[in-house]
Amino acid sequence: MVYYKRYQQRKKGEEDEECQSILMEFSNSGLGAHDMVVYAPLGSSIANGTASNLGFAWVSSLGGAQNSGLNPKDMFGTILCDRSNFRSDVCILKGNVRTHSGSSSIFVYRSRDKSNFTFYLSSIVEENEEENGEWLQHEKIKPYTRKWEPSTMATVTELDLIAKKDDTLGMQHQCDVQHDVPAVFFSTAGYTGNAYHEFNDGIIPLYITSQELRKKVVFVILDFHDWWLMKYGDILSQLSDYPVIDFSADTRTHCFPEAIVGLRIHDELTVDPSLMEGHRSIFDFQYLLDRAYRPRIIGLINEQEAEEKLSVSVSPASVGSLKIKKKLHEAHQLERPKLVIVSRNGSRAITNEDLLVEMAEQIGFEVEVLRPDSRTELAKIYWVLNSSDVVIGVHGAAMTHFLFMRPGSVLIQVIPLGTSWAAEAYFGEPARKLDLNYIGYKILPTESSLYDKYGKDDPVLKNPASVTKKGWQHTKEIYLEGQTVRLHLTRFKKQLLGAYDYTTERMTEHFEQQ
Repeated sequence: MVYYKRYQQRKKGEEDEECQSILMEFSNSGLGAHDMVVYAPLGSSIANGTASNLGFAWVSSLGGAQNSGLNPKDMFGTILCDRSNFRSDVCILKGNVRTHSGSSSIFVYRSRDKSNFTFYLSSIVEENEEENGEWLQHEKIKPYTRKWEPSTMATVTELDLIAKKDDTLGMQHQCDVQHDVPAVFFSTAGYTGNAYHEFNDGIIPLYITSQELRKKVVFVILDFHDWWLMKYGDILSQLSDYPVIDFSADTRTHCFPEAIVGLRIHDELTVDPSLMEGHRSIFDFQYLLDRAYRPRIIGLINEQEAEEKLSVSVSPASVGSLKIKKKLHEAHQLERPKLVIVSRNGSRAITNEDLLVEMAEQIGFEVEVLRPDSRTELAKIYWVLNSSDVVIGVHGAAMTHFLFMRPGSVLIQVIPLGTSWAAEAYFGEPARKLDLNYIGYKILPTESSLYDKYGKDDPVLKNPASVTKKGWQHTKEIYLEGQTVRLHLTRFKKQLLGAYDYTTERMTEHFEQQ
């Protein structure tokens, strides 16, 4: 959709020239529906453009449309920002882009060629030039995907994006490092440190924003953490062929032909194919995870096999015995589906977890209890969950790792009191989009430790929604930090039996097809 607005501006020493302000909503682009303001003279090739033919080459880096009559070089030196999404802002700079970390600024230098379209942009803001000195355009942005939360965004470094005339470029801002590929700027502040937010607010949006660049991109990170890079370096290596840049620590002037500032986000833990080039989806993101972690998993398997060999005598007889035992174990595994319990300590822990393990084994599962912490290698978590048939976990950040599960597997989320909405929105719906067989097990008041703290008619037990409406702090203190779970095993057994029947049927079908 294109909206036209008359704009008049007197150019110095010339007659009045009438211009148009065109607001373009790229509803069919990989960026999603968003607004952009571009100034164009009447009669120019852009003035009659529509959403379907305004896909400049550099906009296409973010999922723009097709070629138009406008030469992409005509847009060099401009800043275009999409601020229509309530989750995040994204700005694009094209041309002579230079960093200045000392002032948290990114500059783009604009051509003064009068035959260039950006000359018109310069003339439109010429009167403001007198007030702002060399600046032709100035935008501010915090490149993090929770812009509706002021307290969170207060932790994020704000960048100044500044367009200047190229004839002001002097020795004070020469390139120290010249790059021939675009840059993507983003922050790892905010809720970084929480697995859910690291994927939802950072890793998946980074995939959405950069995957179309096919690894020909440099990531420039604000509010940089060494541990974050160590944790997610395997994933970043699948998105970029280049070393990352710590924006604050690296004071050199980095020069790029293009910069994308901010990340595009679709929804909770998902990728919307309708907004992606080639209709890429959450399954493509999961394939990227597999490529990222597979080499390390092979190494872990080799290490495990080496340890098994060392645990027995190296005589030919013992080696043969080990091979026989391994084959018997593998055959046994084929008969028993693998169930993984993602264990918690402290709040929302399953206090009768040992009895749950015993019951699952009696049903016929091969059970593994996974106890991840901040130091657990993601490749190990991926290995365990990707090889599972059923996963059980209580609502919390660790449930984010359902992204590692194979489509068709069973995910059982234990939902404590007061967490129903969040459990469904953050994990239930995204799990279904990944084609998991999702089961939400809502506990009864008698399965919560809160039952011993409050009367049976207290709203905390009888009407949790009325309590959570009071705000996040009440929800956090009472339901997230103040309760543990003791499962009614007879009630929960029904879920396990259903999962077991479903899984063994799938295993049988798979075996018969081989």
